[in-house]
Amino acid sequence: MRRRHFLHTSLTAASAVLLPPLAMATANTPPPPLLARRLEAGMKIGVVAPASTAFDQQAVRFGLEVIESLGFAVEPGRNLLQRRGYLAGTDNERAADLNAMFERPDIDAIGCLRGGYGAMRILPMLNFDTIRANPKVLLGYSDITVLLNAIYKLTGLVTFHGPMAVESYTDYSYESFRALLLNNTPNLSLGQPPLFESGPGRAERENRLQSLVSGTAQGHLVGGNLTLVAATMGTVYEPPFDGGILVLEDVDESPLRIDRMLTHLKLAGVFDRVTGVVLGKFTNAEISGPSLSLETIFNDLLQGYDIPVLSGLMIGHTEDQATLPIGGQAILNADKHTLTTAGRYLR
Repeated sequence: MRRRHFLHTSLTAASAVLLPPLAMATANTPPPPLLARRLEAGMKIGVVAPASTAFDQQAVRFGLEVIESLGFAVEPGRNLLQRRGYLAGTDNERAADLNAMFERPDIDAIGCLRGGYGAMRILPMLNFDTIRANPKVLLGYSDITVLLNAIYKLTGLVTFHGPMAVESYTDYSYESFRALLLNNTPNLSLGQPPLFESGPGRAERENRLQSLVSGTAQGHLVGGNLTLVAATMGTVYEPPFDGGILVLEDVDESPLRIDRMLTHLKLAGVFDRVTGVVLGKFTNAEISGPSLSLETIFNDLLQGYDIPVLSGLMIGHTEDQATLPIGGQAILNADKHTLTTAGRYLR
């Protein structure tokens, strides 16, 4: 741990059991890790839509069947089929579903139907005391990023960045999900690309790993979708960056917008607070007109810090998607192109 964070971290840890969640939000480090139970076949998974809903009821049914196909019983949220414009019902309805799933003793874990937009709107309505008293696996990504990080920050509960219910699992996605959440595998390698069959005239193009800054780091994983990380900056819900390994990904954002959001993080001092950076997939980063490449943007903004930076892991909006523990300890080795779990992330 860097010396400038030692005193602050010590005081925060000592007071963690004394302060309510929103008082803890003024701190940059989360309370001690709180672990959910690992998943087992037959468990009941509550499915909620904290942001947008699926485009039709058939898609919702498909999502529930995906969860069932994994070997679980499914319990849809009371308001899962609600719609209000681009939202899956009112803010109160969406928050009530998530609060209820944490409160109900018959619900073992919680999956999110999809992302979209709206999770930020329900943050002030969540019952963080109830969540802390009933630790459960919460799985999702994209817009769900704000829930994963806020819940970890305010309760200590390790949450999980991974597939939504409306997405079919590839063999790769299922193996990552199974190894992490069902098998609770120790020292698990996260986000390594699927094996590429090389041969004459063939080389890997889509899933290339690149060390932008060499070195190693250890810390709790934070972050997820870049847009949502940037949007929560300056609020009590911004991720607990200090001492963490920052993971970033995004979809449908141009290089210019990615540049702007990363510059925002840079100017806010985020890269001075983390121990390392992992760049996942930046899917459909469309270029129209003169543009910098993503590689140039990453090098411009992330080199010059004394932290390792690795790009290209299978994290984010990609068919072959890795599941990873937000709040779980990990080791980043940019030279060996690896991100590996360190310590327990489930019980």
